[in-house]
Amino acid sequence: MRINIKVHARSKRESITPLPDGSYKVDVKAPPVDGAANEAICELIADYFHVHKRDVSVVVGSTNNKKVIEILGK
Repeated sequence: MRINIKVHARSKRESITPLPDGSYKVDVKAPPVDGAANEAICELIADYFHVHKRDVSVVVGSTNNKKVIEILGK
């Protein structure tokens, strides 16, 4: 399964909010430096969808705030 997300890095809290268009807004505390935000996004999405972290990856937009995430097993 692939999902579209919009990321807000350096947020005060971590959360995932479904949007009406089927995408998600993801807030993470990690800064967008050296892949820290992408790592935090993968962990948060894995928890949200109840899959292993290794099954979540960023496939498009690794340096952008709009990303496509692939979740294996869903």
